[in-house]
Amino acid sequence: MSRLTHDQYCDEIIARTDALRATIRGADLGATVPTCPDWNLRELVLHVGRAHRWAGEIVRTRATEVVPDDQVPDSAPGSDDPAALDAWLADGAAGTVEALRAAGPEQKVWSWGWEGSTGFWARRMVHETIVHHADAALTARTGYEVAPELAADTIEEWLEIVAFARAAGDREAAELTGAGRSIHLHATDVPGAEWLIEFGEDGFAWRSAHEKATVALRGPLTDVMLVFNRRLAPDSDRVEVLGDAELLDFWLERAAFG
Repeated sequence: MSRLTHDQYCDEIIARTDALRATIRGADLGATVPTCPDWNLRELVLHVGRAHRWAGEIVRTRATEVVPDDQVPDSAPGSDDPAALDAWLADGAAGTVEALRAAGPEQKVWSWGWEGSTGFWARRMVHETIVHHADAALTARTGYEVAPELAADTIEEWLEIVAFARAAGDREAAELTGAGRSIHLHATDVPGAEWLIEFGEDGFAWRSAHEKATVALRGPLTDVMLVFNRRLAPDSDRVEVLGDAELLDFWLERAAFG
């Protein structure tokens, strides 16, 4: 499935942040986040807001090297009031989007990834927010929805991140090898939303395909995305795993960084 345009990613940073804000409104900010147990809900939201501001500062200053956390302005709300947290989160997203729109997608800036561009950061902040919104929704026990094109792009970005981490020497990702094995991701509610991950002796490759695999993960696209991002257990009754479930577990355990 095709990627979004730069303007669409900018729009979605705001939209997904607004969805996160709606989820935490009235929730217990001290509740432990089941999928990120080192954080409570407030700390999760602070992480998202700080990520937005960090990316925004990189773009705004046209940084050519990593920006230290202590050089990012407004790294926390002015008080513990939930309303202050809400406003701080909204302001951070808006400021980052303003910087991204002003720069456009092609501006060269530092990134930790495979693309040193402002376009990289626009896409990254959308998916950072999508996945952590899932964490918040699980904690607050609210509904969670993602448009099909966003859920699909979240899966594809994560595949790119895992491939990049492996190439960069990540020890866990380096184990994602083994010729003759494959994983099929199959969304049952969105035509064409399917991926085949094929393992080789020197790593893995992926492509859009409907083919028989060693193991298949089937279900609604959003739920497939959540399993793939380790926000929903693969034994959930919302998805179906057919074939060698241990291979899917092997992938999920070794793509657990980030």
